[in-house]
Amino acid sequence: MQSGLYVSLSSQMALERRLTTIADNMANVNTVGFRATDVKFDQVLSKTQNDINAKIAFVNQGNDYLSTRNGELSQTGNTLDFAVKGDAWFAINTPVGQVLTRDGRFTMKETGELVSVQGYPVLDAGGAPIQLNRAGGPPTVGADGKIVQDDRQVATIGLFSADITKGFVRFENSGVSMVDQPKPVVDNAEVAIMQGYLENSNVNGIGEMTQLIQVNRAFESISSLMRDSESSLSDAIKVLGGSS
Repeated sequence: MQSGLYVSLSSQMALERRLTTIADNMANVNTVGFRATDVKFDQVLSKTQNDINAKIAFVNQGNDYLSTRNGELSQTGNTLDFAVKGDAWFAINTPVGQVLTRDGRFTMKETGELVSVQGYPVLDAGGAPIQLNRAGGPPTVGADGKIVQDDRQVATIGLFSADITKGFVRFENSGVSMVDQPKPVVDNAEVAIMQGYLENSNVNGIGEMTQLIQVNRAFESISSLMRDSESSLSDAIKVLGGSS
């Protein structure tokens, strides 16, 4: 009976973890370039003390992972708005190091440096800040990221990939700091930069709301089951105590 309480408790902890990710996803449903967080739960088996062959299944606390679905593209016509087509990221230089992002709302500083919407330098494939000619003509960016001003290539926007299964940490809106060292994407026909577009969040608002309802119902059902189990245990103790 106590094992049932422990299993129920592990389920509640897992559901609470899922509620946290759903809340974060819903808060960023309109964040440019945001990729939703999902949770993978594994089964943990434990042998009972009374029977070495009997096993009890628990749920672990879960591991976060990023959804790789692409968000819808919105055409803005802005020269310094960019979207990534395919499985790759822009890179920016931040106080915590190199951060990957799909948020392509870039601007040009008075010095000509290309920066993110938060003001962090945008990096080229070699990891160096991108410098444009402030006095030059409007920059044109090709699918390969090459930036041309006044018929002359001045820089290249870097695209990077990383193994997200090795872990990540969120950084300001849609940014992520990867445990795996990001690598430049080179000669990949499936990856490209689109100028004048932005990628919307890939969060499915209706789907997240549906999951929120399901998780809440599951949490309430488990809570009710735990109350019934505790009541049964209490009744059993009273009966045993009265018969002694």
